[in-house]
Amino acid sequence: MDILTLLLQIAVVLLSVLIILLVLLHKGRGGGVSDMFGGGVTTSMSSSGSAQRLLTRVTVTSALLWGAAIVALGLLARFNVDS
Repeated sequence: MDILTLLLQIAVVLLSVLIILLVLLHKGRGGGVSDMFGGGVTTSMSSSGSAQRLLTRVTVTSALLWGAAIVALGLLARFNVDS
């Protein structure tokens, strides 16, 4: 189970970084950090409602996977039997 724990820990770290990046890409009310990377230039991709919906779905899916990995790590730690 050591390999499974290691893989879950790596997944949690990678998903954490991905979620941070995805949240920063979201269009805020006043632009915020997302405008900093784009320089305030509006393009058809960034202003499209479908792109925002896709970004939201990817963010929520990543957050759910992150939560499942955390729960799995907790269960492994709780029921880890050393023989």
